[in-house]
Amino acid sequence: MKKHLKANQRQEKGKRISSREIVNLPPEQESPLFSLRYMNKDYSLSQCTKDEKAAFADTLYKLNQLTWSEINACPRHGLGYEKIARSSIRAPIPSHLKEDVNFIAFRFCGMAPMVGYRDGAVFYVIWLDRDFTLYPH
Repeated sequence: MKKHLKANQRQEKGKRISSREIVNLPPEQESPLFSLRYMNKDYSLSQCTKDEKAAFADTLYKLNQLTWSEINACPRHGLGYEKIARSSIRAPIPSHLKEDVNFIAFRFCGMAPMVGYRDGAVFYVIWLDRDFTLYPH
């Protein structure tokens, strides 16, 4: 769980935060955090055009303005997501991921999906499927 300061409290420069001032939120009430740690090199930002990179950054910004609960209520071709069957992925799956990991896809540039998995509040982006070759669409 991510730790947040209570809304009515501010941290003054140099002041320590006591544990009484920290609130633990369940992941559904948090904004998503994004990680590119496990991104596949064949489906990465380096393969994207300048416009696709800008759309990716814009999508991350928009999603970060919502909580996971709000994202769950969005349409799958809007700011929401859809589940992708592991068996339909045509690229190598990172070896650290167990069989029970659920893959999800957000749209980042038009209908082009970014596919990865969620762990708590963190979404790990693994593939940017800009040319629609990662799975059958």
